[in-house]
Amino acid sequence: MLSNLTISNYAITEHLDIELKTGMTVLTGETGAGKSIMLDALGLALGDRADSNIVRKGADRADIHAQFDISAIPAAHSWLQERDLDGSNDCMLRRVITADGRSRAYINGQPATLQDVRELGSFLIDIHSQHAHQSLLQKPYQRELLDAYAGTTALAKQVSEHCHEYQYCTKTLASLEANLAEQNAQEQLLRYQLEELHRLDLKAGEVEELEDLQKQLANAEQILAANHHSLNLCRDGEVNAMGILHQALSSLYSSQHRSSVQENAAQLLESARIQIEEAAGELQHVIDGTELDPERLIEVETRLDAIYQTARKHRIQADELMTLQNSLEAQLEDLDASDEKIDQLRSSQEQALKAYQTTSASLSKKRTKAAKLMKQGIEEQLQALAMKHCEIEFAMHPLSNDEPHSHGQEEIEILISTNPTAAKGPLNKIASGGELSRISLAIQVITAQVAAIPTVVFDEVDVGIGGATAEIVGQLLNALGKRSQVLCVTHQPQVASQGDHHIRVQKVGNKAKLTTSLEPLEENQKIEEIARMLGGIAITENTLAHAREMLGIKH
Repeated sequence: MLSNLTISNYAITEHLDIELKTGMTVLTGETGAGKSIMLDALGLALGDRADSNIVRKGADRADIHAQFDISAIPAAHSWLQERDLDGSNDCMLRRVITADGRSRAYINGQPATLQDVRELGSFLIDIHSQHAHQSLLQKPYQRELLDAYAGTTALAKQVSEHCHEYQYCTKTLASLEANLAEQNAQEQLLRYQLEELHRLDLKAGEVEELEDLQKQLANAEQILAANHHSLNLCRDGEVNAMGILHQALSSLYSSQHRSSVQENAAQLLESARIQIEEAAGELQHVIDGTELDPERLIEVETRLDAIYQTARKHRIQADELMTLQNSLEAQLEDLDASDEKIDQLRSSQEQALKAYQTTSASLSKKRTKAAKLMKQGIEEQLQALAMKHCEIEFAMHPLSNDEPHSHGQEEIEILISTNPTAAKGPLNKIASGGELSRISLAIQVITAQVAAIPTVVFDEVDVGIGGATAEIVGQLLNALGKRSQVLCVTHQPQVASQGDHHIRVQKVGNKAKLTTSLEPLEENQKIEEIARMLGGIAITENTLAHAREMLGIKH
């Protein structure tokens, strides 16, 4: 239940702090006194949208705290525990709106998203406004009412999820299958190209190696001649560099008195001799490794020609063929994966359809059962509200079985007849404004009776109702207050007199500083407030006596 509501700097309210109790609490006051401020602020604490205009003039922010006793709400406890927000049997929702339009929400002191606040709020409180009868004309709202009464809201959500899963699979499959012919042609081309590359069997680095070998084989004769000539000059010829260097060194070493300059010259000649000897070894290595092999040259050039032709066909360089092969293999794998995806989607589509059929059949069965009970309950309430000849029906029009529907196997529509001889028809064509208000109230009372929500708010739902009917409305709300905490904003003294607790809303102050106050009333104050609501220029003894009578207070 809602145990406390604190409002600071909201609209014209500077500060309100109100303790709330079990049973039925009524809020009354002159028109324009600000009765809606409390409920609007409560709505913000529960996640309604806000703008900076609601911040009291001159203040930097509006601050709203709503404290709930959740000791008897296990669903709220579970929700909080799942998010590590559960600390006790008290739950605090806080909303801060700054003058520059920023907004922050908190659950038990921890920052929270508005979506989370709304989700938690759905376990705590249910607000019925005076405009509910306008929504009542819409078929989606009528369906939601029946599901709420039947306790099938969660099941209806599952039906919708299975339907959307089926529709997603169907749409994706259609797209993939539409491109299937094109994909098959692409797959054939890829396999042909890869078969050619696999036959080529190109190895990493092979092109560079073959090109080097081809140059070597094609120029073998010239390479041998050049290396033999260089080797003769270095070492093997009749006159060669090695022999000349030996003679020079022998001449230097034969001198008995060598200067330091001669020593340096000898070392340089010795170094030159060593380098020429190493060069001769390299030249001999080239000669030994070079052979005249025309057949091998033909093989290498034939291999290179096959590689170059394949590269030209794909308009790339020869050394890019390996990269191309890897790319084509990856594309083929993607196409194979697409085939697997089609199979998976077909399986998922079939599973989603079966799940939809099972859950939607269960939903239809529960809706049918609940519709009969709800019809009976509403008609009983309507009889008490001076509509004893009114008959109501939750008609369930079957939908096509060809495809799943997001809201189940039927369309829900409320049909009504206001007199025994007339056929039932849609609400917007049969019920007058006053009748629609009473029908809406009867439905709200019935749905509130079966809901697990511990706090129910009625915001001027008795508009357009008066006299004995208004007294019955008060009795209905009072009876509901025995099972749930009921907060009721009303202009009707017949309704207000039924409250277990009474709060008067009024404006206080002057034009320079005007604010709203909430005042819990004692017995004598209740009498005066009910007398004021009964009307008249001045409150007379007769009016007060009438008020006492309505409150059941003896003189």
